[in-house]
Amino acid sequence: MHRTYSMRQSRAPTASQVENPPPPLSTTKTNRWLGKGGLGHAFRKNTAGAFGPDLARKLSQLVKMEKNVMRSMELVARERMETAQQLSIWGEACDEDVSDVTDKLGVLLYEIGELEDLFVDRYDQYRVTIKSVRNIEASVQPSRDRKQKITDEIAKLKYKDPNSPRIVVLEQELVRAEAESLVAEAQLSNITREKLKAAFQYQFDALREHCEKVAVIAGYGKHLLDLVDDTPVTPGETRQAYDGYDASKAIIQDCEDALTNWVSSKAVVKSNLSTRSHTLSQRHRDNTSRTREGVDLSSQDQPLKDRDSWVPADQHPGYQPEDEGEEVASTVDGETPRGREEERAPVVSVV
Repeated sequence: MHRTYSMRQSRAPTASQVENPPPPLSTTKTNRWLGKGGLGHAFRKNTAGAFGPDLARKLSQLVKMEKNVMRSMELVARERMETAQQLSIWGEACDEDVSDVTDKLGVLLYEIGELEDLFVDRYDQYRVTIKSVRNIEASVQPSRDRKQKITDEIAKLKYKDPNSPRIVVLEQELVRAEAESLVAEAQLSNITREKLKAAFQYQFDALREHCEKVAVIAGYGKHLLDLVDDTPVTPGETRQAYDGYDASKAIIQDCEDALTNWVSSKAVVKSNLSTRSHTLSQRHRDNTSRTREGVDLSSQDQPLKDRDSWVPADQHPGYQPEDEGEEVASTVDGETPRGREEERAPVVSVV
């Protein structure tokens, strides 16, 4: 019997690939000068945070650890394909039903391996985006160091020679350094938020597509298992002839069509927020947008259109007269003072 190890001989683009074109080949699949084993993993992880600017060391270590994750996923994908082939080879010598089903199960498992290999490429989009944040952090570090160096020099001069004319020059340089650092920090803050959201958008989209397609394959794999007759037989009894070849081919074809036509908008698993989560999230978005837009105070102090627009205080709708028992202080002219009385200079008589 001809054994098949791949679901499709000609790889036409699927609906999800048309909607979201596949990324380029992962950077971890090329330029492997440290090998594929655990030695390279340990070296990358331990040395990532030992070099480079202090600001970028933690993110550098994350980027290198993610590379280790991707290398591990590549290994899993490759070995998944090899086990799928071995399952099909083992089933050749079995009964007809077991041989046919194991052949088709090998096809499904091989497809999972190819999906995992494609998932590595999409996962690399996340890692490269995070890596760009690390590069921005590394570029901001020199401005921080320059500002700190000038500050230290000013403090040293003020301690040794407080009247040194160089202090004025250094203070001017410090003002310029602080301005440059302020711009760089603002750019870092903006870019970090933008890239963080974009990076994990890549990862979660890739995870969603991969997991949904694996779930589809698992469902059709269970349909294949129904073709195996597991009814116990007595010694010498022969099983009924197997006639499920057409059914197994149809199941594989249905699985191929389901994978080909899958798009994210038709995903089965939906993440629906609870009422409380939705309310809190909406409140946060409203507060953020309100803070960004600011508060409009232009309508508070409208200018008078004409002199007749002014009315006495007792004619306002919300006016409340003072209590009758209170005595209102008056000035010499008989007018009610507004606030604190002005201090008058004592009258000096000249003899």
